[in-house]
Amino acid sequence: MKIAKRIQDLAESATLAVSAKAAKMKADGIDVIGFGAGEPDFDTPDHIKQAAIAAIQSGQTKYSKPASGIASAKQAVCDKLARENNLNYSPNQIIITAGGKMGVYMVMQAVLDPGDEVIIPKPYWVSYPEMAKLAGAKPIFVAGPEENAYKLSPSTLASAITDRTRLVLLTSPSNPSGVTYDPGELQALAEVLENRDLMVLSDEIYDQLVYDGQESISYASISDKTFSQTITLNAGSKTYAMTGWRVGYAAGPTEIIKAMSKLQSQTTSGAATFNQVALATALTADQSVVRSMRDEFQDRGYQMWKRLSAMPGVRCPKPTGAFYCFPNVSGTFQKIGVQGSAEFASNLLEQANVAVVPGVAFGLDEHIRLSFALSMAQLNTGLDRIEAWLTQ
Repeated sequence: MKIAKRIQDLAESATLAVSAKAAKMKADGIDVIGFGAGEPDFDTPDHIKQAAIAAIQSGQTKYSKPASGIASAKQAVCDKLARENNLNYSPNQIIITAGGKMGVYMVMQAVLDPGDEVIIPKPYWVSYPEMAKLAGAKPIFVAGPEENAYKLSPSTLASAITDRTRLVLLTSPSNPSGVTYDPGELQALAEVLENRDLMVLSDEIYDQLVYDGQESISYASISDKTFSQTITLNAGSKTYAMTGWRVGYAAGPTEIIKAMSKLQSQTTSGAATFNQVALATALTADQSVVRSMRDEFQDRGYQMWKRLSAMPGVRCPKPTGAFYCFPNVSGTFQKIGVQGSAEFASNLLEQANVAVVPGVAFGLDEHIRLSFALSMAQLNTGLDRIEAWLTQ
């Protein structure tokens, strides 16, 4: 049976693969500590669940009309972006998507042609390069220095731009590194980008999960020019523990949102209507639940960073957002007899029953990614195992 080459060339999601292997071991009765999952361990807040239940019971179970999103969800997104991100959009500049991942995919399908180039900073979320390739475009990888947590400088970014550059990806806070660009750093990058004929995809899915007084802004809010050249992407997934609901949103120039809406009408037909009601409730209700989760993540992140940084051969940037640490563990490779992050992660899982994601999946083979979206007790137990494994 013939399988299309574009699918044969597609890499499997490393994060989902690690989670699946760890789940299989757990099902076999093995006590595995999983640092692989990219989702909150908290349950979706009850008021959000009740909004979806009420929507189902009232008959809001038909196709989304329009496919780009129901009016109440679009307005809730507009209100959220104005309130929290200093971005003023109208509903016709909003699309509600079947998850944040689908939003990224549709942006790339809407703006990229074969031969176009997409600048992707390293480390990157695992799906960015594969989605670019599915659109026929060429990923161009670029990284800042490790001592600056790989954040791009204006000169590094400028050196990657060619006459084929069509899209630049910016992710802050970052998956996998947990690193956040401050307003001055983003403004410096904007000076490079805002007078060029290209688009920026600003993935802000972790925008409400920032720690230790870290100041962050939306890239599109910097100037009128950045506003006009940016698609801002977000979802309910991380902020409201709604990963399984598959509901996200994007905001941007009307013509690009129209193109994405056309694509959505021929693919998913839009997010489930009752899930859009739940998203609208999440965005407009009391946000104290977000603050509670954020405070817990901050405590866990500090604990993980502190303990990883004390391990021999490990260097780890302090996470200022999201819920990941991304330590450089290459200083341990020779001692434990491995050649790279994939072998490191495989041996750690098999020998210490701890699941992490190899950094090679994010473009940096010297690293591993650990999520701190698990209880403090599990976190410390897993770190105890890693420390014992590294020092045996």
